[in-house]
Amino acid sequence: MRLQAENVACSRGGREIFAGLSFSVHDGEALMVTGRNGAGKSSLLRTIVGLVRLTEGEIRLEGGRAEASVAEQSHFVGHDDAIKPALSVRENLVFWTRYLGGAADVIAALEAVELAPLAALPAAYLSAGQKRRLSLARLVAIKRPLWLLDEPTTALDSVAQQRFSVLMQAHLRDGGLIVAAAHGPAGLEKPRELRLGPP
Repeated sequence: MRLQAENVACSRGGREIFAGLSFSVHDGEALMVTGRNGAGKSSLLRTIVGLVRLTEGEIRLEGGRAEASVAEQSHFVGHDDAIKPALSVRENLVFWTRYLGGAADVIAALEAVELAPLAALPAAYLSAGQKRRLSLARLVAIKRPLWLLDEPTTALDSVAQQRFSVLMQAHLRDGGLIVAAAHGPAGLEKPRELRLGPP
């Protein structure tokens, strides 16, 4: 499987964010997108998943399900954890698994991010780090080959960061792909780097 981007360009609000960008990511591989604030890291992830329209070029996932779009084969974790405060921790994850078209073992996914003991707690009572872990539980609950991660370790303490690193490495060993935007290593071991903007 390979994520292929060819000569892609993106403009927002009449301003060109990036142009002439080409790259590929193979199964079992992680690509770290780096650059200064405003260089277009988040915009690139959002164009891959189809939330922002490309002004030029093409992005495709080769070797995936031919009938499915890149978005349908991806998980996107952005800055917003997309948690419904009135629902319990478990109900939030059940909602997402059903929305994404799955029937996963949500308790196993919560155990993977060490939230199972809080399954019945309303999400409104979670700390920022716990909300981020609940958001990341979607990656475990529903299997999709491409993970698009925008500053994924934000609000995570060192223990949670290490646990998430283990989850990412397991995903790569299983043939998954990761594209992550971050200012640091984000728990990935020797990822390739794509730098946007000036050095």
